[in-house]
Parts: sequence; structure tokens; C-alpha cells
Amino acid sequence: MIKTTKKHMLLLAAIASLGFSAPSAFAQVQDVVVDGTGEIPYVIDSRKVVARSGFGLCWRTGFWSPAAAETAMAGQFPVGCACDSDIVPAAKCTVAEAPAPTPLAKPSADKIKLSADALFDFDKAVLKPAGKQALDELAAKAKQVNLEVILAVGHTDRIGSAAYNKSLSERRAAAVKTYLVSQGIDSNRIYTEGKGKTQPVTGTQCDNVKGRTALISCLQPDRRVEVEVIGTK
Repeated sequence: MIKTTKKHMLLLAAIASLGFSAPSAFAQVQDVVVDGTGEIPYVIDSRKVVARSGFGLCWRTGFWSPAAAETAMAGQFPVGCACDSDIVPAAKCTVAEAPAPTPLAKPSADKIKLSADALFDFDKAVLKPAGKQALDELAAKAKQVNLEVILAVGHTDRIGSAAYNKSLSERRAAAVKTYLVSQGIDSNRIYTEGKGKTQPVTGTQCDNVKGRTALISCLQPDRRVEVEVIGTK
């Protein structure tokens, strides 16, 4: 009789030890709050928090099945992710990484320097046939990109007054625009400007040239139209 009583006491002590020590071991387990009001495969309290055993295990209901553990939700994940992680596929329990954004195409800029003498007769702003051919090629290139803008800037040599050269450079840039529009380029995409003789490229190399004809020839690089095509491919 004494031996039986001792056995009972030892068994009760073991149960008590498990009952009081287990909850402390799982005190840090995070509450799982279930969404919805449908068939929930786990026992929940009035707060919709899943009830756990002293060992931190979720109490299952008669509705429990592997499929139910995957379909009943607790926030953005199935309830089973917290209660039966060995059953629910790991892919359903992690946030999918957003695909990397497609990098935006960077605009490219092709700057072409066209000799004004190839486009126009000297001191004129009417395009020559050879000038039209050069602009045909430029228009074809512009149509191969998602065009943003074309900049046409006219320049002259230093012969003549500043006011006259400014006007001539503007008229030549405008002539380039008019022709490009005739080749199907949107006029709203083309901007023109005339710099006159303010931006020569010859520097001082023609300062000692004698005679008008020789000077005109020497200053030829200054007479130009710079066309910049900006767009993405």
C-alpha cells in the first residue's frame, strides 16, 4: 500500500512538473490570429487566437485536414504555417520577392555636324539637293528610335555683321526643320536655334589669311548646322 501511494505521488509530481515547466518554455510563442468565420481547423478563443497546449502545439478541431491547414488564413499566411509547418509547403509561408523592375532605357544622343556649304549655297538659306539627301539620311535614323527631340542649331562664319549672321543662322536652322517635317518628323519634336558667328570652331587659324575668297574658304568649318537627335532605342 505504501509503495503504491509513493508511485502515485511520483506520477503526480511528474505531471505537475510538466504542466508548470512546459508553458514557460513556450511563453515566447507568438499568438496566431485567424481570419474569417468559416471552418477553422484549430481551436480558437474569443479573440480568434489559436489555442495551444502546454507544449506550444496548436489544438486541432474535427475540421482539421492538411488542406484546411493550408486554406484557413492568419494574416497573409495560412494558419498551418505557424501550427503545422511540417505539412504546409514552405513556399506558402514566405513572402514572394517582387520581380526586379525593368531598367528604363536611357536616352541616346547622336550629334551630327553638317557643313552649311553642303546644305546651302554661300550666304543662302535654301537647301541644295545634296543637303536634302543628307537630311533624308538623318530623318531615317530618327525614325529608328523612340524620338524625344531633335535640336537644329545654325552657325555662320565671322564675315558680316552680328545681326545679319544671327538671322542667317536662324533661317538655315528653320530650313532644316521644315525639310525634316516634310519627311515625316513631328514638328513639335524639332527645336531650332541660330547662334550666328558667336561659336566659331576655327579659332585664330584664319587671322592672317589675305583676300576674301581665301578667307571664305578658310572659315568653312564655322559655317555649319549641328543637328542632335535624342531618343531611346
